[in-house]
Amino acid sequence: MSDAGGNTGGDDNGTTPNPFIPSPDDMQHWASVMARAQQMMLDHAMGQAGADRQTDKDGSAGAASPFDPATWLANPAAQMWAEQSARMWEQGVQFWSSLATLQPPFAPAAPAEAPKDRRFADPDWTQNPVFALIRQTYGLLSDQMLATTRQLSGLDPEARAKLEFAAKATAEALSPTNLAITNPEVIKRAVETRGESLLKGLKHMLADLARGQLSHVDADAFEVGVNIATTPGKVIHETELYQLIHYAPTTAEVFTVPLVIFPPWINRFYILDLNPQKSFVRWAVEQGLSVFMVSWKSADASMKDVVWDDYVAAQVDAIDTVRDLLGVPHVHTIGYCVAGTTLAATLAMLAARGEADKVRSVTFFTAQVDFEVAGDLKLFVDDSYLALLQQLSAPGFLDGRYMAATFNSLRGRDLIWNYVVNNYLLGNDYPPFDLLYWNGDTTNLPAKWHRQYLVDLYRDNRLVLPGSLSVCGTPVDLRKIETPAYIQAGREDHIAPLASVWRLMDHLSGPRTFVLAGSGHIAGVVNPPAAHKYQYWTGDNDAKSLAEFEAGATETKGSWWPHWIGWISAQDGKKTAAKGARIPGKGKKKAIEDAPGRYVKQR
Repeated sequence: MSDAGGNTGGDDNGTTPNPFIPSPDDMQHWASVMARAQQMMLDHAMGQAGADRQTDKDGSAGAASPFDPATWLANPAAQMWAEQSARMWEQGVQFWSSLATLQPPFAPAAPAEAPKDRRFADPDWTQNPVFALIRQTYGLLSDQMLATTRQLSGLDPEARAKLEFAAKATAEALSPTNLAITNPEVIKRAVETRGESLLKGLKHMLADLARGQLSHVDADAFEVGVNIATTPGKVIHETELYQLIHYAPTTAEVFTVPLVIFPPWINRFYILDLNPQKSFVRWAVEQGLSVFMVSWKSADASMKDVVWDDYVAAQVDAIDTVRDLLGVPHVHTIGYCVAGTTLAATLAMLAARGEADKVRSVTFFTAQVDFEVAGDLKLFVDDSYLALLQQLSAPGFLDGRYMAATFNSLRGRDLIWNYVVNNYLLGNDYPPFDLLYWNGDTTNLPAKWHRQYLVDLYRDNRLVLPGSLSVCGTPVDLRKIETPAYIQAGREDHIAPLASVWRLMDHLSGPRTFVLAGSGHIAGVVNPPAAHKYQYWTGDNDAKSLAEFEAGATETKGSWWPHWIGWISAQDGKKTAAKGARIPGKGKKKAIEDAPGRYVKQR
């Protein structure tokens, strides 16, 4: 029998087991789970200590840098944050659990109608009184935190933006879904798997700590040149800064004017060649274009003196190399993100030198030249951040993992905490997703140029001030660019915001075509026609503002790629036989190696 105090532990004969008292086998199993977890952490610590000793023995870096990505989660501040967060939510659980035992049972009010939050999809967040109260409490506290930052007086816009960004990041970090003890889904998974999910998650976390980077995908699921970046081609030219890939034609005839693509050097080029179904490169080749791709070298200490002039000179070198190889007067160009910013400077320089006819057209993928409204990345250009950047870049280059962490922080809920929960707390297997693999394949950045980029462009916005900047000894004036331009922006882009990309329309002097694509910085670009996803908008290219353009824009379902190839054909539709130098390695530039080349594989 039972009384108000709860279950007595059995029936009248004392034979019914009490479900709340673990059996000896259960106790032995969970003790084993704890022992295995402790051993995993001990092995990790011993491995890290061994690596440090080896570093000292080699006489290289000596003691690990306090900013080493491989140890950033192990620093006292991070540990204190984790301990304090766990303690806060443990106390919260105890408090709400005590309320839940009151008679009559206390049930939380039904949540108000609001946009769905995937973090709280588990039914227990609404059906279990304890977890429902935890969720409501978190919602009230986080809403109050954000509201308070917005109501503070006496702040300039820059300070307010920083405070709001910090408050949002803090609120996302303190979500009860991010702790095992306050996440019902994690608790249920741990019980169902008898602790194996926690051990698997711990294994994932320790592996990430060792590599100094949050994993989004199984690192062994893809191999560049094997099942990703596989469009056939040859490396036909290389310098200390880049390799030039020439892709093999698949049509009997090709456009006489070739295409040279400049991807951003903050990422690997194969975002445009993920797999045959998603590859912009393969698709462009199939449309009859002679496609050349620049593959930038990941920076090392030898590149400590590389500056913007070097990247501009590299773009000119690639353009001239292709022109000379194929015997053509000009090329089509594409500049993606920061490479598009640089391409604008390159075009301005060529125009000032009377060499603008080297480029028949320019296409900008989510690129900015005017950084006045460049979004949250402008928060990372103050003096304190630049000082930190200088420390992190002591070897002459910035480890790409820091840049990846910065970009992830812009969408912390989706790109950080979502994976903390799935990978570490739930112990889920990593998804075999090529886009996520690319996202984690970081590149190092030349320290001097990276700082120059942040200061001159993001902070001081000098590129749009005629003559304020010079490249290769030539003052830059974007108004001199009369090259036909195709400007693509993403409606949901958080890296290069739509309003910022639109500013290209204000600063270029030639004919301009603006296309607004659905989705963001990556998916808005990498959207093949066969996928039948998203949409794009075209409109009045003489519109005086983005709002005016959007008001009269026409929506078309699917990919904007067919619209772009139509625009390219309109610039110059002449064709020539796909033979001789149009075949990689068959002209005066002999093949150095197969695509995708060595540089893209260097770390």
